[in-house]
Amino acid sequence: MPHQAIVLLLISIILLGVAANGEITFSSQDVELVINETYTIVVQSSQGELPVNLNITSNHTDIVSFTPHYLSANSSPPWNIIATGLNPGHDVISLVGNSQIDVSKAFIRVTVERSKELATVSVVVGWIYFVAWSVSFYPQIYENWRRKSVVGLNIDFVALNLIGFALYSVFNCGLYWIPSVEAEYFEKNPKGLNPVQLNDIVFSLHAAFITACTLIQVFIYERGGQRLSKVAGLLVTIFAIIIIISFILPFFNIMGWLNFLYICSYIKLTITLIKYIPQAVMNYKRKSTIGWSIGNVVLDFTGGILSMLQMIINADNYNDWASIFGDPTKFGLGLFSVLFDIFFLIQHYILYRDVRHGGKNSRNVGERLPGIVIRLPSDMIADEKVGSTSPLLFVT
Repeated sequence: MPHQAIVLLLISIILLGVAANGEITFSSQDVELVINETYTIVVQSSQGELPVNLNITSNHTDIVSFTPHYLSANSSPPWNIIATGLNPGHDVISLVGNSQIDVSKAFIRVTVERSKELATVSVVVGWIYFVAWSVSFYPQIYENWRRKSVVGLNIDFVALNLIGFALYSVFNCGLYWIPSVEAEYFEKNPKGLNPVQLNDIVFSLHAAFITACTLIQVFIYERGGQRLSKVAGLLVTIFAIIIIISFILPFFNIMGWLNFLYICSYIKLTITLIKYIPQAVMNYKRKSTIGWSIGNVVLDFTGGILSMLQMIINADNYNDWASIFGDPTKFGLGLFSVLFDIFFLIQHYILYRDVRHGGKNSRNVGERLPGIVIRLPSDMIADEKVGSTSPLLFVT
């Protein structure tokens, strides 16, 4: 074959490749509308005129209307698509491509809301519960520092809490900051949003750091001989084995790093379900909540209630009740935490109230009281103090 023919063939292949790689994009990939509001989507093409007609589709027919319903062949960019909100909900408008045109970025996520005022209320509620949850860690740290003791604070709870928030931080940071992991997520959810936002990272890292500070207090302050229980130790061991194995598997291409992050998040969810149990049982056995900060509980309760309130507001504003009843995990976990907070409030203000006010059981809580300390033989004391290896008599 003559050299000229080979050159022409190569040029033709290259030009066909360029044509096949033509890309169409939308001016935006996210928009929020209220009912009857319109929005103009500007469509651009990297290859000029369209070689064929391209259909425009949406996932639903009753949330957003749009016109036109196709882009005509041989027409030149830019093109305009007029979208109008019909009913509250979430929809995706996209182009249907062919082998000659790349339309992977030719889509827009449309959210139709009942009211912008409700959306504003949701944002305000979200920031309030974010602050409440973030501040909720500090009353316990202050209580430990004030008493120079962690007697009354369950070590199992602290250890599980630290592991949970550490894994939550790994999940958030990995999905938000590692491009390959984010690309893996969008490969599975091509028209989705990254579920991790910057405030999620700030909260999880802050929570892990403050919980680590609380664990340090456990080692430097009086803890009444309390140690990590065998059950908690077994759980920590199981979690560690799962994490180590799932961390190794991506190196052998057995699974992706995104799945590793999902496993971390599942362990975090499991910990959320069980972490309060040791503290509740400990309060019951001691018949006291002294040493367990009620400020932590009140702020956590406030954050939990507002979190669920925001989910309800959003479900109503976007007609997205399936996010609560169809996939109840997030709402259920929030409700579960709130129920435990209510139980702790009942323990503190009703069941063991007399202990905090010097009632008949107040000498069983292991609290250091001001006065003269007299060490007595164990056989002279009817009730041994919880968390004390050497019985003490406090005379005030």
